[in-house]
Amino acid sequence: MTARPGIDVPDHRGRTGLDRAGRDLDRNPRVRVRDVELTSQGWHVLRRTTFDYRRRDGRWVTQQRETYDRGDGAVVLPYDAGRRRVLLVRQFRYPAYVNGHPDGMLVEAAAGLLDGDAPLAAIRREAAEELGVVLGPLTHVLDAYMSPGSVTERLHFYAAPYTPADRTGEGGGLAEDGEDIEVLELPFAEALAMVRDGRIADAKTIMLLHWAALEGPFAPAASRTGRTGAAARPPARSGGDVGS
Repeated sequence: MTARPGIDVPDHRGRTGLDRAGRDLDRNPRVRVRDVELTSQGWHVLRRTTFDYRRRDGRWVTQQRETYDRGDGAVVLPYDAGRRRVLLVRQFRYPAYVNGHPDGMLVEAAAGLLDGDAPLAAIRREAAEELGVVLGPLTHVLDAYMSPGSVTERLHFYAAPYTPADRTGEGGGLAEDGEDIEVLELPFAEALAMVRDGRIADAKTIMLLHWAALEGPFAPAASRTGRTGAAARPPARSGGDVGS
């Protein structure tokens, strides 16, 4: 039998057993996984899973779903509440470009894959690489599945204060990873206006900006009390971060 990279023998990233993901799932008694087929293992992994699903009327049906597994990620909104500014990035996104975006240059909150790190460590790494900023205490905002119909990724959302003195590098991302990232420091009011007129069309960024306006550092309650963090967050635990 021919050895199969990523299954029987290591693929180009040293991975094996990629066809095992999901085979032992038993948390939902209405789902019985029958087979997992590895259809592609480039940098990330595409699988086709066959499972039995019990509908609400009690009937069992057999279904197939393709899932794209790129690992989990983290995203952060750095904010300067005193100057009412936020740090964002602009970079080329081919999938958006090929699907109707005028030039593919998306304005986003800095984000990246965990790559084996804890979410807090990963987002501090990404902030240094992409933004050139050392973040203050991190507030955990929420976790969300961004495209649960096909993509397995769970994204961890954070916000953190910064000052001009915390911008210790140029940012721009890692050239060896093909990154070419422009750092944008924007007035918060302008960032919200960019959401309204479509200049910001990235979901994770829209979610964080709306959180900042409704519950976070730019919420009316935060302005009245002079607080610069989330309006209803508890004090930071040891290590200077709130949440995980």
